[in-house]
Amino acid sequence: MTTPPLVSPFGGQPPPQQQQQQQQAQAARDVNTASLCRIGQETVQDIVLRTMEIFQLLRNMQLPNGVTYHPNTHQDRLGKLQEHLRTLSVLFRKLRLVYDKCNENCAGLDPIPPEQLIPFVEDDGSKHEDRSGGQSRSASEERREILEVNKKLKQKNQHLKQIMDQLRNLIWEINSMLAVRS
Repeated sequence: MTTPPLVSPFGGQPPPQQQQQQQQAQAARDVNTASLCRIGQETVQDIVLRTMEIFQLLRNMQLPNGVTYHPNTHQDRLGKLQEHLRTLSVLFRKLRLVYDKCNENCAGLDPIPPEQLIPFVEDDGSKHEDRSGGQSRSASEERREILEVNKKLKQKNQHLKQIMDQLRNLIWEINSMLAVRS
């Protein structure tokens, strides 16, 4: 009599704890590009802040040019300056990592030419249409339609204003006639 082969109680799959750990590790590797950009932005802000602090320290430092200075204060400021420079170096390395990861995540995407991202305001729209093709034609047609609608709206508003002025004058005349009769 042979014994049946040992089968995992999970149907050949790793236990749930191991699956969860694998999923967490995969999620840690596949960080959202938008969150990476936010981290990069915060890192740049930290770099700017640290750089401003470095310049502030440098401005407050006195040069040993014959003027009496306190060596303890000078050493303290020098230590702070070196710490800021080390922190700045770490922040630049972090920014480089974020930059490389963003480039890696966006490697498969088709780049969009900057000309298509910038809205153009042109009178006839012919210059840009020749360069960018069908997409800008539809966009320029939409712009023309919007301009036409705005023009019609202004005309209607003018007409309504004239009617309101006429009604105001009529009411004023009626009120003045009633005041004369009373």
